[in-house]
Amino acid sequence: MDYKKQYQGKTILVTGGAGAIGSNLVKALGNLGAGKVIVLDDLSSSERWNVPSLPNVLFSEGDIVDEIKLKRVFFEEPEYVFHLAAFFANQNSIDHPERDLQVNGFGTLKLLEYSALTGVKRFVYASSGCSIYGSHAPMPLKEDFMSMHLSTPYQITKMLGELYCNFFQHQYEVPCVKTRFFNSYGPGEIPGQYRNVIPNFIYWAMSGKPLPITGTGEETRDFTFVEDIVDGLLRAGVMPEAVGQEFNLASGREIQIKQLAEMINKLTGNKAGINFAPRRKWDTKSRILASVERANKLIGYTPNTTFEEGLPQAIDWFKENWENIQQAASFGPGASSAVRAMVCK
Repeated sequence: MDYKKQYQGKTILVTGGAGAIGSNLVKALGNLGAGKVIVLDDLSSSERWNVPSLPNVLFSEGDIVDEIKLKRVFFEEPEYVFHLAAFFANQNSIDHPERDLQVNGFGTLKLLEYSALTGVKRFVYASSGCSIYGSHAPMPLKEDFMSMHLSTPYQITKMLGELYCNFFQHQYEVPCVKTRFFNSYGPGEIPGQYRNVIPNFIYWAMSGKPLPITGTGEETRDFTFVEDIVDGLLRAGVMPEAVGQEFNLASGREIQIKQLAEMINKLTGNKAGINFAPRRKWDTKSRILASVERANKLIGYTPNTTFEEGLPQAIDWFKENWENIQQAASFGPGASSAVRAMVCK
């Protein structure tokens, strides 16, 4: 099956399409010849300039809990929905648990309701593999393992979204796919108070500041290049074998946080070094490594970009967009950069 051709001429809704993964997905769909790609994003953690400027891309600024906005985008009768919008991420959800529930819980519920009413062909939900497996899962993380011992509201609501997908597929026959992301990185991700470790490290390194590590630096994460995740999403969106499944979209490789920091300092020429701070209370995982066996077997997902190949591309994107990034980066008054660098979504 030529999965990429399936999107030609189709109308597609991407929530969170101004974000790092969303903007790369929108660009891919636009270039594949989609008839119309509708982006719904409230720009709370993204920027308008990050949305690809393509003739078949329609941008709508708005919240996924806004009934009027939802009616507007579903009036276009999207055949495929990629739900990437979220109240991001762990520390943010601890600081604002009610907003987290509103967006990640109620927002996902509303999107599924509209998808059921309009008969979408596929609903692809962006979950978080870093979150829903809990702190005691065996490595490598496999899709059949589930945990009730979750440590942040973000982890809880990401699991809630998966459960809502299961309900709507069973009750209303909405063809759902749950994709679990693992520390995506690459072009398109803007640094900030609640953002991921790689864009924040690159930003601080290019600003000549030491890179803050919470913990010993020996902690590992499964960093996945954004174009590999986009390929997994495109496959999940049309392949029949994906319906009703949950998939890890990861690299299947561990990288130490200290190694990451050293690589970024070297690639950017930053001489400020590394600082260490105590690990955050909610950050209970010293290792994260995902299995991609199921995604490979059922939809042919294979991560093709090594970390050594992908990291320079992320840095190059920073250099090309440095002026915009400097204006957009926000770490909040009094925020400690050491405790705000997210090492897991």
